[in-house]
Amino acid sequence: MSSLPLISAAIWVPLLGALFVSLWPRRYAALWGMGAALVSATSALGLVVAVAVAGPRRERLGGWGAPAGIELWVDGLSALMIAMTAVVGLVISVYAVAYFRAADGAADSERREIDLRREAYFWRIWLVVWAAINAVFASADLFNLYVTLEVVGLGAVALVALAGGRALPAAMRYLFVTLSGSLLYLLGVVLIYSEGGTLALFQAGEMLVVGALSQAALVVMVVGLALKTALFPLHFWLPPAHADAPAPVSALLSALVIKVTFYILVRLWVVVFPPEVSQPVGEILMILGLVAVIWGSWRALRQERLKMLVAYSTVAQVGYLFLVFGLGPRADGSAGWQAGAYFAISHACAKGAMFLAAGAIARAVGHDQIEEMRGVGAQLALPFFAFGLGGISLMGLPPSGGYVSKWLFITSAAATGDVIVVVAVALGGLLAAAYVFRVLALAFERAPREGAPPLRPIPSTLGWAALALGAVAVALGLAAGAPLALLEVGLPFGQSLAEGVTP
Repeated sequence: MSSLPLISAAIWVPLLGALFVSLWPRRYAALWGMGAALVSATSALGLVVAVAVAGPRRERLGGWGAPAGIELWVDGLSALMIAMTAVVGLVISVYAVAYFRAADGAADSERREIDLRREAYFWRIWLVVWAAINAVFASADLFNLYVTLEVVGLGAVALVALAGGRALPAAMRYLFVTLSGSLLYLLGVVLIYSEGGTLALFQAGEMLVVGALSQAALVVMVVGLALKTALFPLHFWLPPAHADAPAPVSALLSALVIKVTFYILVRLWVVVFPPEVSQPVGEILMILGLVAVIWGSWRALRQERLKMLVAYSTVAQVGYLFLVFGLGPRADGSAGWQAGAYFAISHACAKGAMFLAAGAIARAVGHDQIEEMRGVGAQLALPFFAFGLGGISLMGLPPSGGYVSKWLFITSAAATGDVIVVVAVALGGLLAAAYVFRVLALAFERAPREGAPPLRPIPSTLGWAALALGAVAVALGLAAGAPLALLEVGLPFGQSLAEGVTP
């Protein structure tokens, strides 16, 4: 099993799936797309099992290693991110089949043709984005990270634009953001190369020295990646892009795409930049993260649209991710970094469930205005229950994955004396409870709104898919041992990431 190209397969399988979807007539797009998603998830999880059993893996494409060739490298952190993409991606794919199929039931032939075209484009782009996300998590080269990051960003913009209408201005804004962020990251890569003469991730870390050039490289890369992750106050593009996209696209953007830039930042922090350079910037990021938790939650509480509420909730949850850049280097061992990684996968499942549920509810009601959803909860129990499960994880209530990650945050912050982090994490949980229960309380009021039109029938798959992700978000709190053990494989937060790797 050690000789099988499992890392390459995790990238090539979804790419080939996109090719097959493109070659066949549009009416078969969902069939080929779902098949490709199933095989992609299976191959990715096979890689994860291999890493968990036998340790980190390395592959050299064409037999050429660093610095001239392309190396792929997967340790426990990469494997956990790839597993997250496989599970969330598979559930979103199941949801997408029902979501786009329900839309193409229109009697108008012209409208049906538009829906079929939109469904085919979704599968082609989504599978390419899936491959690029896995490639980011497996890249061991700064320039390859740039290339794959660009593919993820451009694919995400195209997916947002699929909704048309008011999503188009949001997509254009997102395009400007993703291109600007990528160029800033590339500028940092150039500065690192001029200093160390290599683009290989681990070799660059050994060559880089403390100085003005390394500080400049870190600052431009952090600004670029924080812009693409939507860290406060650079979050202006995220709410309209995530809220106005088709529901499965909203889910994959919030659950997966923003984790890509977070992952790259973690690698830069742990592997590339010396602590003397990164620590002052990490303190600033932690402060911005704390503000994001409160600001995003407060804005979510005040939203009138359900999908916009979930989108502003993502702005708040991004803030938790950036706490690790202040806490991680100061906490004993790897507890701070593990908190961030576990929060990333918990949030992916919880937010994916909430966006899928919001899409199902909006499809049934005909809109996503919260005040006009009064009394519809009993008829839409499945999606609202899924929404509530995701909310439990966002609040950090036991036994959810959100509880485990926030507990790790709080214990790390308490150990380092960061009382304000403990207070902000607790306050963020209370605000999350406020906006989640506001929706649920309105939905389950006994008296429906007077004059409200009857609900439209929706496929039960929409509710069940959302419920599945919500259940995983909760289960991550009951079975935290395996993911946390995986995070120890290859010492991703240790002193030498290359130790123990069999070439």
